[in-house]
Amino acid sequence: MDPAERQRGRQKEIERLEKDVEELRRLAPEKVGDEDLERLRREVAELKKQFLEHLGPWQRAQLARHPQRPYTLDFIRLLFTDFVELHGDRGFGDDKAIITGLAKFHGRPVVVLGHQKGRDTKQRVVRNFGQPKPEGYRKALRVMQLAAKFRRPVFTFVDTQGAYPGIDAEERGQAEAIARNLREMARLPVPIIVTITGEGGSGGALAIAVGDRVNILENAFYSVISPEGCAAIMWRNSAKAETAAAALKISARELKELGLVDEIVPEPDAGAHTDHEAAARLLDGVLERNMIELTGLPPDDLIRKRYDKFRQMGQFFDLRR
Repeated sequence: MDPAERQRGRQKEIERLEKDVEELRRLAPEKVGDEDLERLRREVAELKKQFLEHLGPWQRAQLARHPQRPYTLDFIRLLFTDFVELHGDRGFGDDKAIITGLAKFHGRPVVVLGHQKGRDTKQRVVRNFGQPKPEGYRKALRVMQLAAKFRRPVFTFVDTQGAYPGIDAEERGQAEAIARNLREMARLPVPIIVTITGEGGSGGALAIAVGDRVNILENAFYSVISPEGCAAIMWRNSAKAETAAAALKISARELKELGLVDEIVPEPDAGAHTDHEAAARLLDGVLERNMIELTGLPPDDLIRKRYDKFRQMGQFFDLRR
């Protein structure tokens, strides 16, 4: 049995135990005491914790893509108040794969933006499966420039398999739109706090992820290419995606060791998809601390530190030796 099959077997066993506990609670409340039920729940919770601790990069990628994972609009609802959505790039149209708007975070006016996927087929088509087109990135930049004008911190939430690769997106300047965002975010004179909440795919993610702080949820991932795409290129076989995921070092722990993210935000025991409110509570404290640390810095220091942060990323080897 390969590792993936073993992981699936463990997950099914945990789900079976959860159902058994709930069935006991429902059918025999007078026969099974509260202490016994609580003990069983603790045992199941510990199994979940052990299961998640031993997940490989490919299995975590599957959790990051879970259809019930919290998306940008969920975090906006749970973390921010007075949200007013802003639409359109003032050039072509409104890309619904990216949400942008004004809000308040712990009473402070801020700007929020992020990728938005859909829960069902209809929503996914409307949101283009969370894959932005150029007008989406231009909308994001327009709102970030608005944040700079009114000195509002920027919060971004990253969750996309990548920028939309269709012909119409290329015709409207997909690469230019992404490149412009990278340049302009690098010199935006307000704090930028980035959180990778699901999958962070390639330039489609990076176009709204140049920040002073880059956080990542425990089961999210961040990569220059999807594991399937890497496997198709390297081995001409997308079935080798699990091998590619390990080679790419896409998991939160590996990204932290490489210095590509600043902080790993823990998730509820069974993953963020099981409890949106708990996931938001765990993230709330991190975002508040980030905002307090950054809002006191002068704009010039903020830009310089951000520039230095990204210049120092990566490992270099002198092949002449």
